[in-house]
Amino acid sequence: MASAQQFNSPGCSCCEQYASYLRENITGDLSETVPDDIQAVKQEYGIPEDLQSCHTLVLTDYVVEGHVPVEVIARLLDENPPIDGVALPGMPSGTPGMGGEKDGSLSIYAIDGDKAGAEYTEV
Repeated sequence: MASAQQFNSPGCSCCEQYASYLRENITGDLSETVPDDIQAVKQEYGIPEDLQSCHTLVLTDYVVEGHVPVEVIARLLDENPPIDGVALPGMPSGTPGMGGEKDGSLSIYAIDGDKAGAEYTEV
């Protein structure tokens, strides 16, 4: 990953924790911004409401919504599928940047216009 921009929700501490997780687990530059209107950012990048989380990561070719593990981001960049990005909706316990224990497997969804919501992978 060459460079990435993470847009954080105002006052959300898990966004900062996720950014720290990324910095520890990826190569490349990560910048963070707290926009005045996080919903406008999500709308700009075509993230459906039911797939939204607290932060949005914008890579060169993809958008990553929520607490997506780095191995899924690496797979996305390696496979280079014809989608706009991936999302892990909400703020599930036990995911990168969130406390608590993971409870079962989690579905990561594709973001791609009319195909938004199709499962991309399970972790």
